[in-house]
Amino acid sequence: MTTNTPSMVAREGRENQIYNPKTGARMVAGCVCLSLDATQVMMVSSSAHPGKWVLPKGGIERDEIDNYARAAERETWEEAGVTGRITSKLPVVFDSRKHAPVIKGDFDPHTQVPKSEFHFFEMVVDKKADKWPESDKRQRRWCTYAEACHELTRAKRPELVEVLNSSRLAHG
Repeated sequence: MTTNTPSMVAREGRENQIYNPKTGARMVAGCVCLSLDATQVMMVSSSAHPGKWVLPKGGIERDEIDNYARAAERETWEEAGVTGRITSKLPVVFDSRKHAPVIKGDFDPHTQVPKSEFHFFEMVVDKKADKWPESDKRQRRWCTYAEACHELTRAKRPELVEVLNSSRLAHG
């Protein structure tokens, strides 16, 4: 993480988040958090869908517009309570859910949630905190590639499987 002492308060709300000016897509950053040997990935329980597991990610905010990696590190800390070293930028993927509209022009992010444009980074985890900003809302767990693909497929998130496939996570 780029800061020495990460905040214990998660950022909330969408008023400071950024949207792609050409497509209206919500800009999201996150990390594929790998174990040192790249045989496991850290998954977090979904706050919106109990019982489902996803990759840590969240909205990029105005003060992070020039540094998506910083946003990814922040979101990973807030949701998973891990820090580490970013090793690469992964290809951009887009929200595949049909119910998420693409919105151009003015809109109210409190009533309409547009499709998302995901900017993921690969991170090798070096520290796992006992308490983190969303530790009272989320669980976390290490998963193998097969387990992670199963959970993301069950959560109907094929774009996140695509992100896993572009990482160094061992597929065997």
